[in-house]
Amino acid sequence: MSTGEALRAAPTAPPWFVELFAHRRWIRRAGPFPHVYARDVFVPEFFQRLTEEFQRVLRQQSEAFTQVTDGYSASGVPLTTLRDGPLALFLSREWHDLIAGVAGVATTGDVEGSLHHHPVGSPSGWPHNDLNPAWFAGPAPGPGEIRTPDGTVDLKTGARDSAITARETVRAVAVLFYLGNPGWTVGDGGETALYEHIAGSSPVPALTVPPLDNSMVLFECTPRSWHTFVGNNAAARNSVVMWLHRPKSDAVQRWGGDRIAQW
Repeated sequence: MSTGEALRAAPTAPPWFVELFAHRRWIRRAGPFPHVYARDVFVPEFFQRLTEEFQRVLRQQSEAFTQVTDGYSASGVPLTTLRDGPLALFLSREWHDLIAGVAGVATTGDVEGSLHHHPVGSPSGWPHNDLNPAWFAGPAPGPGEIRTPDGTVDLKTGARDSAITARETVRAVAVLFYLGNPGWTVGDGGETALYEHIAGSSPVPALTVPPLDNSMVLFECTPRSWHTFVGNNAAARNSVVMWLHRPKSDAVQRWGGDRIAQW
């Protein structure tokens, strides 16, 4: 599968969007669970803009990086606070439709994402599948729209004022795009580990994805999409991490409500 094929499949991809991509082959892998891996995703000029923006945020807004979750080594900055630069691409409807089309999942238009930063020597994470609930305010986005967390609704619990309406969705597609990792080599750590199963006290990953700049891995969130961050990294590991979502009713019908991993 090439980027060109994926873009042709996406509805009405405009020229400005198509021109951002390097049009390399994207590899669809069946194991250890279905996922897509891509190298050289964007043309060098646009990737350089993404990298410079990431470095600017890290340098000038370091206080904006807050802990992602208890016990996890990553700190993050929501993409919703970075709409004025090239990182806004990841919150565009065009990007949403491309990713949903490649993953083959019918999604709602609800998007959540952050810049993630793991400092040198971070501990490894724990295997998780990302099949989690997520709440968004207001009605479902219309065609051509996306909805992002707006602070009026707790993304994880749905807690909100009584006058606020909200919808419960479930994470449908996960995307990890790597940037800000120049010169990464084997042995540096910071990969994304993918697991076939997590039985036993020390599950061993079946595959590790290196955090090579301008590369990406994406997959449908399922009860078996086990993955985590590989720690003891010799250099900081940086990425854009984001999710598309599906209606909760769809997730329950496909996987069963008891398979949705509560926070």
